[in-house]
Amino acid sequence: MNPLELVKLQGLMALSSGVRDIGVAVMDGPVARHHPDLAGSHIQDAAGGPIGTCAQFQSSACAHGTFIAGILVARRGSRAPAICPGCTLLLRPIFQEVANSGQMPTTTPEELAQAIVECVDAGARVLNISAATAEPSMRTERRLQESLHYAARRGALVVAAAGNQGTLGSSAITRHPWVIPVAACDSRGRAMSRSNLGNSIGRRGLAAPGEAVESLGVQGASRTGGGTSSAAAFVTGAIALLWSEFPSASAAAIRHAITHRQLRTAVTPPVLDAEAAYGLMAVNIQAGTRKA
Repeated sequence: MNPLELVKLQGLMALSSGVRDIGVAVMDGPVARHHPDLAGSHIQDAAGGPIGTCAQFQSSACAHGTFIAGILVARRGSRAPAICPGCTLLLRPIFQEVANSGQMPTTTPEELAQAIVECVDAGARVLNISAATAEPSMRTERRLQESLHYAARRGALVVAAAGNQGTLGSSAITRHPWVIPVAACDSRGRAMSRSNLGNSIGRRGLAAPGEAVESLGVQGASRTGGGTSSAAAFVTGAIALLWSEFPSASAAAIRHAITHRQLRTAVTPPVLDAEAAYGLMAVNIQAGTRKA
């Protein structure tokens, strides 16, 4: 099944391509902004951080950042999902570029915590985290938790990849109560064996496409990838479109609609249903209008 069809995003994408007032922060690698399918996209650097343009086009950090950017803001009609190209993409690189490293890029908990605060201060409404980090010390975990508390106080939603180690458990990020953790599923909506799962992921998270996702490559062509990084971007894009359609909605209302916050006990989260989220938002807005 087509990834967009699996998570029922096509109807919402027909309504909107997103609006510039909705800032989507991508804390990832830098992006190959020269890509023709990013021409016309609203891409900015988050103030205070490094420049989000690739310097090493052969680096895994550049490839990863460009791939995630394509899922979100590539040109509609390209081979990428191109969920919310009308939104503003705020880039805050957290992966260092190392040419031909061949390894998945990683970052430190300190760098991620700083990036979260900078993106919130830059006006991001939704933050996309597709980063693997070392297990933080008590001090650095406290700083990471404080940055996530800060995002919650400022009304910025945080979407985080659950990770691809195939483990059962949680991380300092996914167990934070404000974070929406995202597991990866295959084309039939089944959890992938390499996707991390756990109580916090099952209770508060979602699953989204992580198998054979096509997006942008750094040299102008497309490439196929997957995992929880790709899955997180689908949830982030859906949130951006919902907020574009309901700009006065609170972060809590958007979060409730996208996660369908019923009582859950499984370690595997439900698959994102963007159509149901839109319907719930529309009903809630109409109910509020009638009360007024």
